[in-house]
Amino acid sequence: MLMENSCMKYNHLEMKNVDKNIIGWLEDIVEENNSRIERKEWKSKYNSYVVYDYEPFCTEGFEINIVITSYDAAYLNFIKYLYDEKMNTIEYLNNCINV
Repeated sequence: MLMENSCMKYNHLEMKNVDKNIIGWLEDIVEENNSRIERKEWKSKYNSYVVYDYEPFCTEGFEINIVITSYDAAYLNFIKYLYDEKMNTIEYLNNCINV
């Protein structure tokens, strides 16, 4: 019974199609912000029934989905903010290269 009550205190953030090149960075940010990765899965882009809870041999054609949990929603909001800013910076730099 105590387990059920404590689980309801957690807030969660679902992130879909996370870039595989920044997974390590994201895992570090999650750990630094009193949060944890509850679930990380590789889902096929072509077949919705194919989902792995570990990195498949060939990651081509898979998207990475992550669920992050924390007691405090402010940590999750900050993690989402950092992720969005990093992705915007990467997109900006890629656009500069293509000019």
